[in-house]
Amino acid sequence: MKIHEYQAKLLFQDYHIPIPRGNIAQTPEEARSVAETLGGDTFVVKAQILAGGRGQAGGVRIVHTPEEVAKTAQDLLGKTLITSQTSSSGEKIQTVLIEEGIKIQKEFYASILTDRSAEKNALMVSTEGGMDIEKIASTLPEKILIEHIHPATGILPFQKRKIASLLRLSKQETQEVGELFDALYLLFTELDASLVEINPLVLTKKASFLALDAKITFDDNALYRHQELLSFRDIQSLDESERIAREAGLSYIPLDGNVGCMVNGAGLAMATMDIIKYYGGNPANFLDIGGGARVETIAKGIQILVSDPKIKAILINIFGGIVRCDRVALGIIEALKSVDVHIPLVIRLKGTNSKEAASLLEKSSLSFILADTLSEAAKKAVAAAKT
Repeated sequence: MKIHEYQAKLLFQDYHIPIPRGNIAQTPEEARSVAETLGGDTFVVKAQILAGGRGQAGGVRIVHTPEEVAKTAQDLLGKTLITSQTSSSGEKIQTVLIEEGIKIQKEFYASILTDRSAEKNALMVSTEGGMDIEKIASTLPEKILIEHIHPATGILPFQKRKIASLLRLSKQETQEVGELFDALYLLFTELDASLVEINPLVLTKKASFLALDAKITFDDNALYRHQELLSFRDIQSLDESERIAREAGLSYIPLDGNVGCMVNGAGLAMATMDIIKYYGGNPANFLDIGGGARVETIAKGIQILVSDPKIKAILINIFGGIVRCDRVALGIIEALKSVDVHIPLVIRLKGTNSKEAASLLEKSSLSFILADTLSEAAKKAVAAAKT
C-alpha cells in the first residue's frame, strides 16, 4: 500500500524525523490560510498523488505570497497530473501540501528498502538528491552507497561513518544524520514497510537535516497488524476497475496493452503476461483471481476486463489444482449470463478434470476460443486482439 507524501510526513513526525512546517489543503481558500499561518516569503505547493516525478510534471511549484499559493492551488486541484510514474491517464489531484520554503545547503538521497536478492533490508544513500534513483544508478553508480542491515543490530556505527564519508559530513552532521537514519529504520521495521524514501534529504543553511519529501510503501501482507494505517488508503485515487477488484479481493494492476488476462496464481499470471509479449502482444493487466475461482469472482474479473476500452481480447488461463477445471468452466458459463462480453474470449483450462471442462464449454451456447497449451492460448489471444 502506497500513501501520500503528507501522510508519510505525519508518520515521520511520530518517529521524530524532521520535516518542514506545512499543512494540506483541498480548496484555494484553505491553501491561502495555510500560507498565512506559516508566514515567510517563500512557499512550496505540492500536488498529492501516489506517484513520483511530480516536479518534472509541474506538480511542485515555488511561490512567494499567500495569494500565489491560492492561485497555484486553484490551478492544481481537480486537474489530472501525468508523470513518468503514472499511467497515460495520470492521477487526479484532490489535495495539495503547502510547506515553508527552505534554504538548502546540500541535497541527498536516502531510503531503506527490502533487498530481495540479498534477503536483507538495505540503507541506500547518494550525494545526488532530487534525482530519480534509477537515473543515478545508470549514470552515476559511484554516487550510491548501499549498506545491508542485520536485523539483530540495526544500522551500525561503522556504516554511519561510511555514509558520512560519502556525503562529506562533519562530525556533528554525522551524529545528526545517524540519529535520523536510526529513526527511519525504526519506522521501517515497526510498521512493516517495504520502502521508506527521502528524496531529497536536505542539509539546510542552518546546518540541520530535513526530509523535504517522503515516500512510504507498506507490505500489504502485514497490514492486518496495523489497522491504524488502513485509514491512509486513498480509495479515491483508484479507478473504477481497481476499486471493484479490491472490493472483490482480486489482485489487479492495469497496464497499457490490449490483451486482457485473467489467471489464478501470481506466478502463472506473470508467465501468461510474458508469453503474450513473446508472441507479439501486449498484456493489458495483471489479474489474479486466486485459488477459489468462484462464480462471483470470475464474473467480477470478466466485468473488470470488458469495461476497459483498450482490451480487444481476453485470455482466461486457469490451472486446476486446488479448484477443479469443470467447476471453473461452469463458473465461466454462469458468469457470462450476467456479463456482456463483446470481444473474443480465449480459454485455457489445465489440470484436474480439464477434459470435462472442455466438454462443458464446447456444449454451451456461448462463443469461446478454446486452447490446449499456453503457447496456443497466447497466439490465439494475440491474433484475436489484432482483428
